[in-house]
Amino acid sequence: MIKTILFDLDGTLLPMDQEEFVKLYFGQLARTFAREFEPEQLTRSIWDATKKMIQNEGEKKNEDVFWTRMSELYGNSIYDSIPAFDAFYHNEFQSIQKVCPANPKSRELIDRLKDNYTLILATNPLFPAIATKSRVAWAGLDETDFELITTYENSRACKPSLVYYENILKEFELDPSECLMVGNDVDEDMICARLGMHVFLATDHLIDRSHTNINLFPHGNFDDLIEYLEWVNGKRL
Repeated sequence: MIKTILFDLDGTLLPMDQEEFVKLYFGQLARTFAREFEPEQLTRSIWDATKKMIQNEGEKKNEDVFWTRMSELYGNSIYDSIPAFDAFYHNEFQSIQKVCPANPKSRELIDRLKDNYTLILATNPLFPAIATKSRVAWAGLDETDFELITTYENSRACKPSLVYYENILKEFELDPSECLMVGNDVDEDMICARLGMHVFLATDHLIDRSHTNINLFPHGNFDDLIEYLEWVNGKRL
């Protein structure tokens, strides 16, 4: 019996060409901070600090890991720039929405599910809350639709680490056999099956770096997801 559904965001509830998103994101960052930071160095530094977050196994919050690494690269004065980065996400970052067009079916899906399941937005917590909640809004959703939205402020690990999923299970005292993870990334989202969680691979914007046989997982679009849930729980939605 599935009681809790964890959803990925980018490429799952929010349509996204990841390469185009990353290109525009770093381009906007470089233009915004061109006077303060050499653009190519800033891009390399953010990738470096992001890699440190991905390697985090729970010792610190991702936010602290990110800014600690940035301070190693730029000195402690980088902390004075945090308000400027927050302002970037409130302002210039919003222009990237143009490559993330909302799918109306995401809103329909969440409305159909939220009265029957606990919903958690298990998006990879590499961004601050303002950037993540902005993308939630771009998807036509609201943060109140979810019991938890993972961000770099409230998380101590990242996908594809199992620690990321274990921390969510522990926080909400969840039985993994009663949880379903829905995501479009084979390596980052389907890995939680190792913990005994159900998984469903969203294929509209599939990411399969390891060239896995996707028939190993229940998969398809949102209509297929509804059919899968009705089959597993034995009741119509």
